[in-house]
Amino acid sequence: GSLHPHPKGWGIRDPLRSLSNKKRTQEEMNSALKQILDNAVIAEGVVDVFQLAGLEKPDIGLLSDEFLEDVRQMPYRNLAVELLEKLLKDNIKSKTSNNVVQEKKYSDRLEETLRKYNNRAIETAQVIEELIQMAKEFQEALKRNDELGLQPDEVAFYDALANNESAVRELGDEILKKIAVEITEKLRKSTTVDWQVRESVRARLRILVRRTLQRYKYPPDKAPEAIELVLKQAEALSNSWTN
Repeated sequence: GSLHPHPKGWGIRDPLRSLSNKKRTQEEMNSALKQILDNAVIAEGVVDVFQLAGLEKPDIGLLSDEFLEDVRQMPYRNLAVELLEKLLKDNIKSKTSNNVVQEKKYSDRLEETLRKYNNRAIETAQVIEELIQMAKEFQEALKRNDELGLQPDEVAFYDALANNESAVRELGDEILKKIAVEITEKLRKSTTVDWQVRESVRARLRILVRRTLQRYKYPPDKAPEAIELVLKQAEALSNSWTN
């Protein structure tokens, strides 16, 4: 909705205008956003804070510890929940769009926390803590992705293979990384534009993945599940491969 002038005057647009003409530093962005947040409760409910802040999509840096601490201190608790929900949703969508395992993990967790909140099963303060904790763990996961030394597509297959704890225990990180690299390369070469609808191609890819796992001695009892997850993962990535 449109903003009604605040009786005291919002004084919000000024810090933003002064920022728009130069490269915004994270600190300036945070402080401008904080100023908006402090004032952003209006008669019509929550305004779209990001639009107001002139931010296309929130930068992942907004999930910094300092920023999360600011959100924790916000006087309007329900706005803090809305803001964290939007930040997390946007970040999960943009950072894990091709990673089936991570997207499901964080989307499910976010949904569950918000369900408890909407059912009034937990206090607002507790929801804020859970969402902040989740934001921090999400940041850690992204950092770990970088540290694995794999390409994003390879990380996605690594997660599909490492989704099973016994495989991680038996094979270890290095072997799982090797399998992920090999599977990424093989599937990228073998997927065709219409593979998702052609059962014959799907069957061939399934065999290809199964053989690769067998060669590396991936736990046989866990292999069928891993193969399905790998193919699901390939589905999420194949559009970018075949375009």
